Amino acid sequence: MAPITPPLADRMRPGTLDGVVGQEHLFGPGTPLRRALDNSQLRSVILWGPPGTGKTTLARALVAHVGYRLEALSAVLDGVKELKALLDRPPGLLDAADPRPLALFVDEIHRWNKAQQDALLPHVESGRVVLLGATTENPAFHLIPALRSRAEVLTLRALDVPALRALLTRALDSEAGLAGRWTLEDGLLDAIIRASDGDARRALGVLERLADRTDGPACNFELRCETLASLGVSILHDRDGDAHYDVVSAFIKSMRGSDPHASVYWMARLIAGGEDPMFIARRMVIFASEDIGNAEPRAIGVAIDVMEGVSKIGMPEARILLAQACTFLATAPKSNASYKAINSAIAEVERSGALPVPLHLRNAPTGLHKAQGNAAGYQYPHDFPDHIVDAQYLPDDLVSVRFYEPAEIANEKTIRERLAWWDKRLCRTR
Repeated sequence: MAPITPPLADRMRPGTLDGVVGQEHLFGPGTPLRRALDNSQLRSVILWGPPGTGKTTLARALVAHVGYRLEALSAVLDGVKELKALLDRPPGLLDAADPRPLALFVDEIHRWNKAQQDALLPHVESGRVVLLGATTENPAFHLIPALRSRAEVLTLRALDVPALRALLTRALDSEAGLAGRWTLEDGLLDAIIRASDGDARRALGVLERLADRTDGPACNFELRCETLASLGVSILHDRDGDAHYDVVSAFIKSMRGSDPHASVYWMARLIAGGEDPMFIARRMVIFASEDIGNAEPRAIGVAIDVMEGVSKIGMPEARILLAQACTFLATAPKSNASYKAINSAIAEVERSGALPVPLHLRNAPTGLHKAQGNAAGYQYPHDFPDHIVDAQYLPDDLVSVRFYEPAEIANEKTIRERLAWWDKRLCRTR
């Protein structure tokens, strides 16, 4: 049986810092971090970035660059037991075979819970080990503050087009890669780069799958775009990670910015990535009230109707309903006055507590309640001209406070004018 060949992404992993593509903003010539590394100085770092940005590769290259020795753990497979087995030996025994400074690489470090991170902390704090943690999740949410304070967070970027192009070209030319046996149809390299979404591992994986599925002579034949289409390459989308919330954020902010083109694009990204259509619909219901409100009262109805329709129809047809709601909300007049009103009112409740309800507004279901003065002096607005009456509805301490300030746009402009007319009609001063 022939030995299993390692994946192309693993075969193309560079062993030196100079061989790493991308992340020049951190490790490029002349950067502060590169100068420290060139002086054999390596401090604890957390490598934070999307999948395929080279976190594992960089960790190995950093350790090799400064001449430390490397031990590695996976937070998926290893826990406190494995950490203790590695580090809870006497320093002399641990260091006897190799006296070089110890660098510990912990992949997927965000998967360790607080107790597991606490077990690592004393070793990092004492300087016994230099920590190299890799994570796709925001360290502010997933790492304990004490560990974050002892390690510099390095934010890695998704690989740009030049970096991916260099990586793929290297793989096509390298003996460790595809050894110059292939040519690419015009446009195929760009198509692979688009499909990879800045992920080096994904780009190399797609290239390797293309080579595996291509029939032809033993050497020098062409990889074609039509073969790429047959692979069913889909858009990257992590429903639980930071990338998910970045796309959702762009979707919401584009609707808020009244750009229907960008709004429907980001929604398409969510759909193409396999997002639950009901999640998208629910976000639009919230948006309709938070960002449009009474400026266009129909918005909340449209959003709820679409959510109901999506629940009954399902994909792929539900995408049409989602697009209707998205474009309607994006092009509707905007006001967050209702959103600000409830936030302001809740803040006042938290500040002033449970202020007493004025007697004339209280319920009076029994004779005892009436004897206590409940509902005394209440004036029924429908008994008065224009169905309004000059009465106090807020607690005494808040009598002059205004929580709702309609915007001077669309339907809320009418509401604003109506409130002003009522104030004038009743000789109210605000």
